[in-house]
Amino acid sequence: MSSPDKNATYGTEDLLISLCNSVTRVLGVATHSQIHYSGMVQRISKTCLRPDIGCFVLFDGGFSGLVIINFSAQSAMELYERYLLNMGMSRDDLATSYTSDEVANVMGELMNQVAGDFTSKIRRELQTHITQNQPKMLVLNKQVQLSVDANLDKPEARRVTFYTSNNNIFYLELAIDRTEFIKLYDFEAQEAPDPDALMAESQAAPSVPAPPPPGGQDDTEALLRSLGM
Repeated sequence: MSSPDKNATYGTEDLLISLCNSVTRVLGVATHSQIHYSGMVQRISKTCLRPDIGCFVLFDGGFSGLVIINFSAQSAMELYERYLLNMGMSRDDLATSYTSDEVANVMGELMNQVAGDFTSKIRRELQTHITQNQPKMLVLNKQVQLSVDANLDKPEARRVTFYTSNNNIFYLELAIDRTEFIKLYDFEAQEAPDPDALMAESQAAPSVPAPPPPGGQDDTEALLRSLGM
């Protein structure tokens, strides 16, 4: 067995890549479309909720952090419409404005799925545990920018640009305490559970027959006859 690589570390950019992959995977599956992000990342001094729809989630536990996604009206409506149309809803039943409460609710649900995918991945790959709060969605006026205080001791902040399949843009901002995970020994990350496979396995499992009643079948029939049945 090879000795562990003491230099194997997992830092801010690695956490950011993991988060970006959760965004593209969850939104891609939910909307049946291609979501991709820029290969360049920005160092920023602070995170802000920006127009047109801003959403933020706080993490705590093994490390603390804040995730913000700022959607343009066009990107929010594209993701909202694709998500509900793929769920079988009629286009006539969809909201027509990004300021609708229904749009904010759907984007909040998608953000919750992204955060859940990320926290699950952190448990499997880094063998630590983080919790999240319920995502908060705000429809913002173009003149308003709100800063979110995450109470971080030594914050590092990054911004990544995302593109929808229609080339509409939204931005992800991550602020976390400066930290590094150092691998102490080699281990294999747990595989993500596949709900469809678990369901199929459950349905394919043979049913276990009930144990025979005590005394055997003859004793049971004799008892039933004595009762006139």
